[in-house]
Amino acid sequence: MRSTSGAKLSAMIDMAGSTKPDWAVTQSRFACLDLLQLIGKRGTGACVTQAKVPSIFSSRRKQLRAIRAANRQAAGNDAAHWLTDAMAEDIVERIGFMQLEPKTALIIGSGAATIASFLENTDCSVQCHDAGELDEESPFAGDAYDLIISLGSLDTVNDLPGALLHTRSALRAGGIFIAAILGAGSLPQMRSIMLEADAERPAARIHPFVDNRSATALLERAGFARQVVDAHELSVRYSSFERLVSDLRDQGLTNVLRDAPPPLSKPALMRAKRRFNAAKDDDGKVTETFAILTLTGWNGQN
Repeated sequence: MRSTSGAKLSAMIDMAGSTKPDWAVTQSRFACLDLLQLIGKRGTGACVTQAKVPSIFSSRRKQLRAIRAANRQAAGNDAAHWLTDAMAEDIVERIGFMQLEPKTALIIGSGAATIASFLENTDCSVQCHDAGELDEESPFAGDAYDLIISLGSLDTVNDLPGALLHTRSALRAGGIFIAAILGAGSLPQMRSIMLEADAERPAARIHPFVDNRSATALLERAGFARQVVDAHELSVRYSSFERLVSDLRDQGLTNVLRDAPPPLSKPALMRAKRRFNAAKDDDGKVTETFAILTLTGWNGQN
């Protein structure tokens, strides 16, 4: 059994203008996957109860964000898709590593086509839904699935415990759930830039992120029999603030908080650009971090 201590995938993407960034993988992503073969304690199956779910995110803004991202991707113009590609490719490798052979699968979010193509080659019946198209906070309609995959969607639901419970309920006994989201530690440069831009009147412009420990507890709370959560980082280098913002819009990573922050004024935008330029390394580029959190859970109910 390979050791999992300190396992992390670290990739560097240079966004100085290249549309096909180079990836420098410094450690094997499979070091963390041995945990997926371990048998953990069975879940209790207890129901998740919550008196009142706080409304943090806007489902309408989330739908509009997904539509805008899809339109930008369809228009081409070098639209960024490296994050969705990274999530999808990582999950495909996990499926192969675990030697999963699902008969039915549900995939939610951008990047579904890559995973669907892989699964369909194994005679799996696949259903795909874009992010924001399916309400993950409500019970799933239709038959149970052997595999449910969520890509970049669950980090912007108001009732995450409820969404996880509905997901588990839609799995057959022994079915597997895999989700990839942005986790704690993401976008530190953008957070600093926005604080500088807003000056004395800071606004909520960056979403709250789930960390590893919280994600594990949420999976357990939703009744998954086994829970595995691991993280890896993508480091992306930008030569301009405009390119960073464009990448976020291309990949549906902009703000969908219920209380939308005010638009940046011209002076605020100038402060943001100055802060970005001040953060540049000697080569004139800023490194931004995207921490991908991958959640895996098994439905152990018979």
